[in-house]
Amino acid sequence: MTAPRMRAAAYSRQGPAADVLRLLQLPTPTPGPGEVRVRLKASGANPSDWKARAGARGAGLPHPLVVPHSDGAGLIDAAGDGLAHRIGERVWVWNGQWRRAFGTAADYIVLPSEQAVRLPDEVSFEIGACLGIPAFTAWQAVRKSNLAPGMDVLIAGGAGAVGHYAVQLAKRAGARVVTTVSSPGKREHAASAGPDEIVDYRREDIVERVQAFTSGRGVDVVIDLDLATNAKAYPRLLRPHGAAVVYGTSSNDAVIPSLWLMRNSIELRFLLIYDIGAQDRRAGIAALTDLMKGQELRHTVAATLPLERIADAHELGESGSAVGNIVLTIDS
Repeated sequence: MTAPRMRAAAYSRQGPAADVLRLLQLPTPTPGPGEVRVRLKASGANPSDWKARAGARGAGLPHPLVVPHSDGAGLIDAAGDGLAHRIGERVWVWNGQWRRAFGTAADYIVLPSEQAVRLPDEVSFEIGACLGIPAFTAWQAVRKSNLAPGMDVLIAGGAGAVGHYAVQLAKRAGARVVTTVSSPGKREHAASAGPDEIVDYRREDIVERVQAFTSGRGVDVVIDLDLATNAKAYPRLLRPHGAAVVYGTSSNDAVIPSLWLMRNSIELRFLLIYDIGAQDRRAGIAALTDLMKGQELRHTVAATLPLERIADAHELGESGSAVGNIVLTIDS
């Protein structure tokens, strides 16, 4: 008997999206012990997905065939022994393609049960596909910032998928927030997250604006998406005993002002959202669930495209023109 097949977008070599991404028919996976199968309704595309596909990280293909994307949402339709009670649950998933060949750009994905988190009924699948990387990275970055009411924080990229969530969460912590954008249109979007100050770094001097915002003291924390580009400005942005929380970089190597950082007791705190501790993962899931149930977060889906247009989704993300999250809809 022929095994049932599913649609999956995949690539077997690295390169431009239109050249390497293909829609295939693959065997539908079956959950084993401790696993559930999610019938996906949405798949989130993130920078790490298109960078891996393009070969920007220089590591080569980790598997002969890759179904990309770690974020997604859908319905549990099958489960391993002892997990039948989960069948029918609306869920969002995290780390779908982390250290795995097959991610969420498909009709189905099989995962350990804990990686399929119940999605509140009032939250759409499209938003559910924005949680695993963008919202969770923002939550973890703000958590590692140890913000308290009245502290000053600079959040790079307030119109970006992570930055927009981070601004909202930092404001909820009582911080005074200054954020950066790269265009007037992105300024308008960043403003919807509620920062106290917005700096268009292509048209304004960030250091001057931050110094004015903090009365010359500098910020307590920088939440940074690109250490390699931005570290050189830390001496003019951070106050003594401050911290930089870094969740991204545009280069394998970064030149940092190490002597100044040491003399001013500056902490560098790094995070990789795919590899955070179990305790932080549980706390973040609980916090995000409560915020979603209370409808206390503003979500932004910049574009929704069908699965067969995955190459267009990757190209849109790589262009930098999308303001918010890019989501593929899956009608399986």
